[in-house]
Amino acid sequence: MKFFLDLFPVLLFFIAYQVGGIYWATGSAIVASVLQIGWLLGTRRRVDPTAWIGFGVIVVFGGLTLWSRQHNILGIEPTVFIRWKPTALYWIFALILFVGPVVLKRNPLRALLDKQLHLPDSTWGKLNLAWALFFTLLGCLNLYVAFNYPEPVWVQFKVFGLMALMVVFVVAQGVVLAHHMEEKDDR
Repeated sequence: MKFFLDLFPVLLFFIAYQVGGIYWATGSAIVASVLQIGWLLGTRRRVDPTAWIGFGVIVVFGGLTLWSRQHNILGIEPTVFIRWKPTALYWIFALILFVGPVVLKRNPLRALLDKQLHLPDSTWGKLNLAWALFFTLLGCLNLYVAFNYPEPVWVQFKVFGLMALMVVFVVAQGVVLAHHMEEKDDR
């Protein structure tokens, strides 16, 4: 259920783009994010920090996209904001992962996943760094595609390419971490 809930704004963005273009897609993603957070709060479920960050980024960058369509902002083409949105999100995550261990003296990834994974400290450090570098790379890739290819190509890449890269990275992490996983006896 959580997986579908996390994908809801992305899927709605893609469907709305196919039907009505980038501005409909942007508005739909904002509405989907509001509904996502509202549903979690309404059902008294915990809203993960990553969901709050994603919500804030889509509201700000999506809002700027929609606002600047009617009210020129420094002559910037309105869709620039929504094309920057995935990069902003990924770079915020990367920054948290890079800075957390130094400033807070805490591994942010470990704080999120410690209940699911039992790993040695050194492995947590490597995993945190790998994710920070991966998010940095995703942000760079998004910018490259967003500003070097036509909008429909970027939308396809945003929805399917970035998601596919994320799945491949998660599977690779799973393979690397498999020997650290504890076997649970179901008896």
